[in-house]
Amino acid sequence: MAPKLERFVSPGKGNGLRAKAAVRRGDVLAEAEPLACCVSTRESARVCHHCFTRRETLSRCSSCKSARYCNVTCQKRAWPRHKRECRCLRGLLPRVPTDAVRLTARLVFALSSPGESRPEDLYSVEEHLSHLASMSQQKRDGLSLLASMLQLYLQPEEGDLSALPPPCQDPLDLIAKVTCNCFTISDEELREVGVGLYPSFSLLNHDCRPNCVLMFEGPRAQLRAVRDVRPGEELTISYIETLLDSEGRQKQLQEQFHFSCSCCRCRSRDTDELLLSGAESSWSCLREELLSLEELKTQSDWSALRSGCRSLLAHASADVPEENMFKLRVTDLALDAAVQLQLWEEAAALGERTLPVYRKYFPDPHPVLGLQLMRVAKLQHHLGLVQKALGTFSQAQQVIRVTHGSERPLAADLLTRMEECRCELERRAVTD
Repeated sequence: MAPKLERFVSPGKGNGLRAKAAVRRGDVLAEAEPLACCVSTRESARVCHHCFTRRETLSRCSSCKSARYCNVTCQKRAWPRHKRECRCLRGLLPRVPTDAVRLTARLVFALSSPGESRPEDLYSVEEHLSHLASMSQQKRDGLSLLASMLQLYLQPEEGDLSALPPPCQDPLDLIAKVTCNCFTISDEELREVGVGLYPSFSLLNHDCRPNCVLMFEGPRAQLRAVRDVRPGEELTISYIETLLDSEGRQKQLQEQFHFSCSCCRCRSRDTDELLLSGAESSWSCLREELLSLEELKTQSDWSALRSGCRSLLAHASADVPEENMFKLRVTDLALDAAVQLQLWEEAAALGERTLPVYRKYFPDPHPVLGLQLMRVAKLQHHLGLVQKALGTFSQAQQVIRVTHGSERPLAADLLTRMEECRCELERRAVTD
């Protein structure tokens, strides 16, 4: 790990990470390769299983028929880690292991391989907590099924877990450790591509207004500061989607991570009134229909999604403020549908409605805000609103350079688009 941070005991939280020196926002505090990682099952056909790049066409492993790669180079580089997994995948056909089972198996392979190089970590897998004692019986039963699947999946290679360090030999405890401590790996646009274990980054505690974000370049994780950090200040990330009211955030944290948050935002409940603004009788229909709308998005039924969103937004338009979290989510889904249906003017209008709300809820640079600004700017540019697009692209660039870094392809694409806007404006000025 980088020398900019250190492990410490965080009061009331247990282990944590803190800055060893002053950090400027946008600085990279640390980078890490995963101890184990795998592509998400639902993205398996679209993402390279080695470099985690999203591609239209991928070559499939001829043996297991599951792993896919950009080219022969990626396949060869992946083989040392894939060959044991390959036998397990073949043994389970036609069934497919869950992400948790596959990731845990990859961890088993990493821990039990004498020649496997392990990253230098501040926190070992053996120290990870399983939280089994604080889980509901229903969740324990679910994990027990996964543990049984893990043992079945590993039979062609391992048979048992006796080669692992003692704290990792119990399959139920091990899979609980993995599910509680793994990270979702996302691409530059925050689309999920996989899951991974980064032991040192598991020390990062949660805050509903964190001072850092964890970004990914392929499977490599990068911890970036989004605010200036003082020497000795704790480094935090958000474990969950923060566009929830306090009760919703606490419920999700308790169910998934088995703790209650006592950060400043949760204690003050400072955004709850805005997030739930308007009469509940007016926005309850938005909340009740969200799951079905999201299912339509999953099914790519864009016409039905647009129709459903338009109906709900029309019903709630006069009485529910734009800041209401359910209205914001429905508006975003309506934007997705309009883009897919190439209704550009409608999409731009919907996107512009969301921007003031995103700025309120993300006062610090946040990748979600940067990507929304960039999305709206692209729509404005497509519609010929070049001056407006340049302004929105510029706002996006201010955020993206902090959250992603100036060296990333997304940042380069953003600068290219800004230059295109400037050139168009100059041509118009000459013509006029």
